[in-house]
Amino acid sequence: MTIEIDHVSLSVGDYEGAKRFYTAALAPLRMGIIMEVPSSMTGSVDACGLGADNKPFFWLTASGKTPRSHIAFRAESRAQVDAFYKAAIAAGGKDNGGPGIREMYHPTYYAAFVLDPEGHNIEAVCHKPE
Repeated sequence: MTIEIDHVSLSVGDYEGAKRFYTAALAPLRMGIIMEVPSSMTGSVDACGLGADNKPFFWLTASGKTPRSHIAFRAESRAQVDAFYKAAIAAGGKDNGGPGIREMYHPTYYAAFVLDPEGHNIEAVCHKPE
């Protein structure tokens, strides 16, 4: 049996800014906003779910607080990692480790790291050989 994470949620201080950043940065990974849930439905905060194939699995919540987090998104290819990095930087992210092999994890661990506008460390990683 394989156990997978079903979804993850990130609390953000600038909800609209986070939506803009993640919509642009995650587009190369085939991700986009699939669902938005207003505070009138959640009872507390606005939220949106990003994902692919009609499944939201990465949620942003407008909590007004920003605890720092690290999230790694699996990419299908090294080209997707490169495209993620370029899109995230263009969307306002800051370099935290450009695309490349990270042999300390394993010989084909190809990843890029970007700090989002609120300081979260966002990674795209491909485990496949070139």
